This record gives sequence, C-alpha cells and structure tokens, in this order.
Amino acid sequence: MKEIRADYDDQSIVVYQAYSPAIADPALEAQRFVPPFKLTRMTWIKPSFLWMMYRCGYATKEGQERVLAIRITREGFDWAVANAVSSRIPGKPQVRVQWDPERGLNHEALDHRSIQIGLTGEAAHRYVHDWTLSITDVTDRAREIHERVRARDLDAARALLPPERPYGTSTAQNA
Repeated sequence: MKEIRADYDDQSIVVYQAYSPAIADPALEAQRFVPPFKLTRMTWIKPSFLWMMYRCGYATKEGQERVLAIRITREGFDWAVANAVSSRIPGKPQVRVQWDPERGLNHEALDHRSIQIGLTGEAAHRYVHDWTLSITDVTDRAREIHERVRARDLDAARALLPPERPYGTSTAQNA
C-alpha cells in the first residue's frame, strides 16, 4: 500500500534531506538552500523521518552527516505530487516519484510504501525559492534515536520520533 506519512499542519509539511556540513551549514544560516547546493542536480525530498534514517544511516554515511528538516508549503508539496512522474518512466520530468518500502527503527522494511520526490529544473527552483519556510538541523535527534535503537530501548527511541501521520492528497496514489 502506498502511503504518505508526514509531520504537517494546515499550511506546511516537513520533508527531510541529509547533506554534508558544507551544504547544511550555509542552508541553515540562510534558511534556504544556497551554494554549494546545486539547483542543476535532482534533489530528493522525503516526508518520512525513518526512511531518511535508513537512507543516511542515522547521519553516519559520508556526505550525509547532517539531517535537515525542511518545512515547506503544503501547496508546493501537493504541486510536486500532482506533477510527479514515476522514476521508472524514461525521460526528464521536473518531478520524479519513487515508492520504496517504509522503514522501521532497525531499518527493517515495513508493509507500506513510502514516497520520495525528486525535484529538478523549475520544481527545484520553486522548492528552494518559493516553498521553503524553514530549515532545522535534526542531526542530534537522529543520533540520539540511533543510540536508543542500538541500546535496544525502542520505546525511548519511538518517543523521540516526529509526530507523523497519514497525509491525504488526492493525487498521491496515482503518482
């Protein structure tokens, strides 16, 4: 089953990305992505915190040592989902979507699929210049959760997770 789970409110939704300090530090200072971030590359956003933890190894992988929570407009996120093309379809669309198995605290695959959205061209420009409301460094939280998981204190790890819940968008299942 495809399901978008996210931390969101009436106006915004949180997506995650992991970068090196060289990209994360200037982004945090400017509260938007600035060089050396490159608008010419596809950038992948993930609304699932645990999928991001799987991808970056709880902020331990090289080049992904810093985990950022980017609060963007729901209007922008919904536009991206509505304009997404499957990553399996050839071509060069501005928005790609990929559904991968959601992950648990130990990186185990769960039954439902979690969305990743790749942005390039106009979509990446909109993400950086129009949709981004704030950027927060959640690296310490990621590492603390990882410590609790490694200590097998899963209840304590779960208590530190962001409050994600199903996110409704009429186009999500079709993407």
